Amino acid sequence: MGKYQKFIHVNKYCESLVGITFYFLDGGDETRNWGPPFVNGESAYFLSINRNKKSISIDMKMPKGRDLIKELAIKSDVLVENFVPGKLSTFGLDYESLHKIAPHLVYCSITGYGSSGPYSARPGFDVIAASESGLLHITGPEDGEPCKVGVAMTDLSTGLYAHGAIMAALLQRMKTGKGQKIDCDLLSTQVSLLVNISSNYLNGKKEAKRWGTAHESIVPYQAFKTKDGYITVGAASNKQFKILCEILKVQHFLADPKYLSNKDRVQNRKVLISELTNIFSKKTTQQWLNMLEGSGIPYGPVNNMEQVFNDPQVIHNKMILDMVHPTAGDIKVTGPAVKYSDSVNEGRLPPPIFAEHTDVILSKVLSYSETEIQNLRKSRVVF
Repeated sequence: MGKYQKFIHVNKYCESLVGITFYFLDGGDETRNWGPPFVNGESAYFLSINRNKKSISIDMKMPKGRDLIKELAIKSDVLVENFVPGKLSTFGLDYESLHKIAPHLVYCSITGYGSSGPYSARPGFDVIAASESGLLHITGPEDGEPCKVGVAMTDLSTGLYAHGAIMAALLQRMKTGKGQKIDCDLLSTQVSLLVNISSNYLNGKKEAKRWGTAHESIVPYQAFKTKDGYITVGAASNKQFKILCEILKVQHFLADPKYLSNKDRVQNRKVLISELTNIFSKKTTQQWLNMLEGSGIPYGPVNNMEQVFNDPQVIHNKMILDMVHPTAGDIKVTGPAVKYSDSVNEGRLPPPIFAEHTDVILSKVLSYSETEIQNLRKSRVVF
C-alpha cells in the first residue's frame, strides 16, 4: 500500500474484553522497524511491548474500511488512538461520531499535549515531552548535561495512566451503561510525575537541579562506587543512619553536630558524601551486600542487564516469559509486574506479525463469512 495509507491495529485483550488501537502508519506499528537487534527479522523492541495482542490491517481511506472499523467499535469495549487531535474526525471515527453508534464505548485518546491548546497539533514524542516537562532538567550528573532516562518513562507512564483511567471508565460503565472519552497526554503525565520537585517550586519557590543518583531531600541516599562496581544505599531516617554508621564502623558520625538530623546531613551533604565515598571504595560490591544483609536499611547493587535477569528475586518473581513466535521462533519477554490471587495474568499470545489475525477477527468478532473476507481482500480493504 502507499505511504499514506491509514491502518487500524486491533487488540483483543481477553475473551470478554475487546479493544481497538489505531495506528496511522504504512506497515503497522513503527516499532516493528526499530533496531537492531532483530530476531529473525522481528524487532526486539516490538517484541517487548506487544504480547497478548491480535493484529488486523484495514484501509481507512476506503468507505468500506471505515464501516468495518465502526462495526468493530460496536463490538468493542475500548478504543485507544494516538492521532493528532482532529485527524480522526476527517474519517468520521472521532469520539463524537462513534459515541452515536456505540454509546457503551470507552474511547481513549493519547496525544503529545492534549486535545486542545496551543501545542495540541504537535506530534508527541517521549524525550520531547520529558524535555518540556522538566524531567531532563533534573536528570543527570550534578554538574553535567541534562540526561534522558534509560527507557521511555514518559511514554510508559502515560500508558499506565491510560490503563488506570480505562479501568475506572469501565467500572463507571457498569453503573451507568455509558462509555466516555478519556484524554491522556505525554506533557501532562510528566508534569504530574514531578511530584515533590514540583511541590518544592510551587510552594517554596525552589528551583530544581540535577543530583545524579542522589536525593535532593535525603542524605545519604545515592549510589557509591565500590572496588568493582556501584552500590546504592539510603538512610531515610535517623534510625537508618545509625545502623549504617554502625555497619561502616563510623559511630563517631552519630555525635557529630553536622550529621545529627537529616536536615543537618542535607546541609552538610558534600563533606558527608565525601567521607562515605572513600569508605565504600575500599570493598567490593558483594562484600558490602553481605555486610548490609538483614540490616533493615535500603540498599542494592547497580546491576547490568545480565545481572538483572540472573537475579534470584527476579527469577522467583517470574519476570521472564518464554514464548514461541510464528517467525522469530523462541523468544523471551519480560513478565507482568502484577500478580493476582484469583485471576490469571500471563503470556497468552506472542507479539503478532502484521495483520496476522485479520481472518480471525473478522470471522470471530464480526461473524464475516470466508467469502466476505476474501472479497474484502480482493478489494484491498484488508490485508
